[in-house]
Amino acid sequence: MFDFRPVGYVIGLLLVALGGSMFIPWAVDIIWNTGGGGTFAASAMITILFGGSMALASANARSPGLSLQHAFLLTVMSWLALPVFAALPFWLGAPHASYTDAFFEAMSGMTTTGSTVFSNLEDLPMGTQLWRGMMQWFGGVGIIVVALAFLPTLKVGGMQLFRSEGFDTLGKVLPRAGEIASSISVVYLALTLACILAYSAVGMDFFDALVLSLTTISTGGFANSDASFGAFQGLPEYVAAIFMILASLPFVRYVQLMNGSARPLYRDSQVRAFLMTALGLVLLLTFYRMFINGEASEESFREALFNVTSILSGTGYSSVDYQLWGSFPVVLFFMLGLVGGCAGSTCCSIKIFRFQLLFISIKQQIRRIHSPHGVFGARYAGRPVGEDVMSSVMAFFVMFMLTLGVRSVALSLLGLDFITAVSGAATALANIGPGLGPEIGPSGNFGGLPDSAKWVLSFAMLLGRLELVAVFILFTPGFWRG
Repeated sequence: MFDFRPVGYVIGLLLVALGGSMFIPWAVDIIWNTGGGGTFAASAMITILFGGSMALASANARSPGLSLQHAFLLTVMSWLALPVFAALPFWLGAPHASYTDAFFEAMSGMTTTGSTVFSNLEDLPMGTQLWRGMMQWFGGVGIIVVALAFLPTLKVGGMQLFRSEGFDTLGKVLPRAGEIASSISVVYLALTLACILAYSAVGMDFFDALVLSLTTISTGGFANSDASFGAFQGLPEYVAAIFMILASLPFVRYVQLMNGSARPLYRDSQVRAFLMTALGLVLLLTFYRMFINGEASEESFREALFNVTSILSGTGYSSVDYQLWGSFPVVLFFMLGLVGGCAGSTCCSIKIFRFQLLFISIKQQIRRIHSPHGVFGARYAGRPVGEDVMSSVMAFFVMFMLTLGVRSVALSLLGLDFITAVSGAATALANIGPGLGPEIGPSGNFGGLPDSAKWVLSFAMLLGRLELVAVFILFTPGFWRG
């Protein structure tokens, strides 16, 4: 019989930590007297009590290692349990949302998606605004640890390619996760502090700089204004673009850089591909706006840089309604959101390395057609790539597109129009943030969607954040028999 206690023990500890963190926005509301302090105190006590009880009940089964079954289950259940309790402040206090809306907001926060159901964000208590940013910051560092410690071990979507990348731990999953978390957290915190200082230097007040730094480094996209980043046009857009790019690169490279080795960063093929893709698309969109729309050059470049970086990294900020630029930019942004950043970053979506491997596979097939008796081995970053990696990547692409289609059909059946259904499914599955159309586009939010659609989208966020396979495998009978 499957033993759930090792998973319950770890999740219980995570909930205790989550509950403890709720006292930070509680303190902010108390000090600045903005209301909502009692809500966070009550939510914290509920979360700590439940998590502590779960950890104590499972303590006799704690182990220094987890089996693959436990690792899969822990990965998925953590991202389910944390939003359940992170939603409590939204449900019990301002903005007094229904639990459906509260859970949607919490899942969007923890998965760093950035889609919101709330309006009048400027009127929320400071503690609630801070909590939205904190959820995304926790989700960002959490997904880096999952991407470096769990997904390569579980061989999800070709992530086994990075199994020993920078961390040659030969132990079980939990010791590896602990080592990675301690190393990554230093870099993550340093980037966050640097982002706060940079935002403050270009004129933001400290509180806005703090919250936006939390959601920039996590590539989450929650903002304190209904206008998203539109309230900070100008120099802050350049600052945000720089830090969104930094957060889109593999964090293991920063760890290596701190240890005195800069070569892995600038020789990383996915880093080069990501930067070249971003630069090419920014220039393309800038020239389009200058010569087709006849718009000012500096403004065109700045808005193109900011919004391309935001969508490509999956952050989901918007400084303007880019749907007004024309049909070409709208289609470009839709496709751009399905690309994503580098593996081992806070980014989401398909990831740039999978597109590289897809093009390598296509090139191989063309060469085999031209020379049927030749032997052509796949290589990535100068290393041979096994068939298991290529198969995992191809399976991921197929699964991603099928899941996108199924979610789009489901949303259509729930009454959403074609553009809203397809873009909503895409933005949730790729964890981007804004969709397309007047309702869920960059100038709207998801609050007007039916509750059933919000639950469909919430599950899609979970699927996309955990690379699909990690969730789907739990629904196979063979997993529980293994």
